[in-house]
Amino acid sequence: MSDVRAIPLVRQGARPVACPLMPLEVRDLVLGFGDTVVLNGIDLELGAEGCTAIMGPNGVGKSLLLKLLHGLIEPTSGRISWAGQRPGAVIARQAMVFQKPVLLRRTVAANLDFVVRTRGLDRSRVHALLDHVGLAHKADHPARRLSGGEAQRLALARALAIDPEVLFLDEPTASLDPASAHAIETIVGQARDRGMRVILVTHDVGQAKRLADDVVFLNRGRVVEAAPATTFFPIPQSQAARDYLTGKLVF
Repeated sequence: MSDVRAIPLVRQGARPVACPLMPLEVRDLVLGFGDTVVLNGIDLELGAEGCTAIMGPNGVGKSLLLKLLHGLIEPTSGRISWAGQRPGAVIARQAMVFQKPVLLRRTVAANLDFVVRTRGLDRSRVHALLDHVGLAHKADHPARRLSGGEAQRLALARALAIDPEVLFLDEPTASLDPASAHAIETIVGQARDRGMRVILVTHDVGQAKRLADDVVFLNRGRVVEAAPATTFFPIPQSQAARDYLTGKLVF
């Protein structure tokens, strides 16, 4: 049973319906390493609301696309525009949670307090955030002794601490047990419902169905489909997506 508090305690005041960083436009994006082209000719448009799931077989560049959108790496060529701004100009207004969180050698509360102090935010939010993700009772525990699910909840709390306009998630529940995965999904779903834009890489079809409003499907370094979740899952348009959803396309 999850101990995540199903109440929004993170934001002070209501978030505008339209995210100032949206829409996102990607044009002819290419990423290569030497003679190997990983992403080739990516064109993409994402609107202001909801959760987008980026899906596809292993090795097609899903996590790399996420890092490109967040400005952590530079493309070989092409353009990424967040409402007319380059990724590097808006990275402070976004947050990213990786599959394996890196935690400071401090207590749970100190990990969160570090982010809050660094950003000059109200430090009284630390307890509210820990309570929000169900970790208030472990505030004084060493962060590196947390379970995998608890560590990921702490990573989410650190991301939410800056109240990002866009939240990137790179397979946040991979290798977690069902209860821990459910806890993470609850927190992410609450963030989305408050108006935070979520972009999620996941292999979990069930998770994508539960969280995603739309799906971007990659194969062989290209966007094969970009469609609402309500149409992608029941009636995928490409053979690659059909094979993927039935377990025939893995690599």
